[in-house]
Amino acid sequence: MRKLSWDEIERPAPEEVAALPKHPVRLVVHNVRSIHNVGSMFRTSDAARIEHVHLTGFTGTPAHKDLHKTALGAQDTVEWSQHDDAVPLLHELKDAGYTIAALEQTDHMQRPDTVSADAFPLALVVGNEVRGVETDVLEAADLALEIPQYGAKISLNVGVAYGIAVYDLIRRSRTLIGPPGNENSME
Repeated sequence: MRKLSWDEIERPAPEEVAALPKHPVRLVVHNVRSIHNVGSMFRTSDAARIEHVHLTGFTGTPAHKDLHKTALGAQDTVEWSQHDDAVPLLHELKDAGYTIAALEQTDHMQRPDTVSADAFPLALVVGNEVRGVETDVLEAADLALEIPQYGAKISLNVGVAYGIAVYDLIRRSRTLIGPPGNENSME
């Protein structure tokens, strides 16, 4: 085994990504204070090739230079928008046919790898590093997703949790409805 060099790894050029079909998932980042966490989620969103990142509340945007340290250019390949309030955005997404899924521990939750085909397209909501998803935002959600944890701690870093959840959702979507651009076939 040998490590591949950068030029051996096949990836689309940044200018080609916009034209590629996206997985039917959007991210809503609400009141995340660490710009490095936001940058990490941009990078993961590019890797997962999701549709859009919505930044809400006081979440920082790519205008903040420190985001670039962790996003590493993904802020230029992932569509994003900024919204003052998450709740009206979630209602708009719901009206457009999206299932709203909060990544939060609640009394009724399920693992991301168990969602049904009719949950897609899906908008995944992540919340503040300390307080999690706020109550008014959680009330706008259709379902709550949890990542099983087996240690003493009750939570993961928001960027790490998003990475685990979005890849579970992408695998689930590809299994149930097929790869992006091929929504009517089974993979």
